[in-house]
Amino acid sequence: MSEDYQALIDEVSQLVGTPATLEGRDFALIAFGAHGGGGEEGEADGPALDSVRTRTILQRRSTPAVRAFFESFGITRATGPVRVPPPASGGEVPPDPATGVVHGRICLPVRERGVVYGYIWLLDDGALELTDPRLAAAMAVADRAGALLAAQTRDEARTGELLRTALAPAGGGARDEALAGLRTALGSAATGPLALVAVAPWPEDESPGPGRGPVPAAIPRLAAQCARDGALAVLVRLRGPHGLEPARTAAERLLRSPVSTAGTGAEARGPAAGLSAPRTGVDELPEAWAEALAAARAARAESLPGALAAWDAIGPYRMLTRLQGPLDDVPDPAVRELLRPAHSELARTAEVFLDCAGQAGRTAAALGIHRQTLYYRLSRVERLTGLDLDEGEDRLLLHMALKAARL
Repeated sequence: MSEDYQALIDEVSQLVGTPATLEGRDFALIAFGAHGGGGEEGEADGPALDSVRTRTILQRRSTPAVRAFFESFGITRATGPVRVPPPASGGEVPPDPATGVVHGRICLPVRERGVVYGYIWLLDDGALELTDPRLAAAMAVADRAGALLAAQTRDEARTGELLRTALAPAGGGARDEALAGLRTALGSAATGPLALVAVAPWPEDESPGPGRGPVPAAIPRLAAQCARDGALAVLVRLRGPHGLEPARTAAERLLRSPVSTAGTGAEARGPAAGLSAPRTGVDELPEAWAEALAAARAARAESLPGALAAWDAIGPYRMLTRLQGPLDDVPDPAVRELLRPAHSELARTAEVFLDCAGQAGRTAAALGIHRQTLYYRLSRVERLTGLDLDEGEDRLLLHMALKAARL
């Protein structure tokens, strides 16, 4: 599919004699034409690259500032070419310097049956009039790209619905039919090494696709995606049965997507991503989904760097996330007082002490306190909880209760 988009962009570049770029309606890069080689303005190569085009190619996406600037020219409603001049150096409203738009553009909206699916961008050297026959020919190519993106969107929606049904924890005829449909839709990928990525929280009505979150061009080795259980599920093809790098790359890009970074209120700290263990084929997708969700919860609980965790690296959370029940949000009576905000320092001290296997020296070093201070805090923990930190079962209860409170 990406080769088809590349061929269309190369065709547009040849028609108009200037480098073209195809982006989804969310401004994620799909394909781009080669630039002539960095000539200065006015030379045969056309306009030199400005920072916007360079950044789009390198980062596979335009920034929100660039998107807002371009959309202000009505490109979302346009049915024909739109000229977008660079920001004026003067005027009543100075341009946002973050946009980095130095050269003008000509935008060709990519539509299918009145719906915009993306944009073709041409660097504008001023030589083309909007009525130029070459632009009319380029618009015909844009229409073909729109048909291709629309068909891709429909296919992704069907595959995503199959994945959503296949992730159901309970078996049954519907799930069996979904798995059979996935095998057909994914072809050889359905029997190869796979992993699931969970990004949570994620709005249920924001399943990605061209113009809605990341597009396949932005997520290498994507097999299928859907929204389920308040999270985004992304099925990724792995290069081998052990390495998770493609899944990790997908998770990192999803965490940077506009939808995932739009949390407010209780979700303002942003989502986290979890990776399942690798699987061969699609038969164990429900189990892999449970692992990915658990890893995402652990990443949020521990505020891990990058808000990303793999199932095989989340330690006690592998067990704790499986213990679902009606009292999940109710702390154990022994630790209820310790978990009050007024005792957060004591709770942190106890958790680090137990993480360090009860070794006072390691704990004091990790907390940056004197051993006597540590012993004093631990004695207060024992008084608050009624637990004896010399007893293994009491230590286990306290440790698990503190970890569970993070979830």
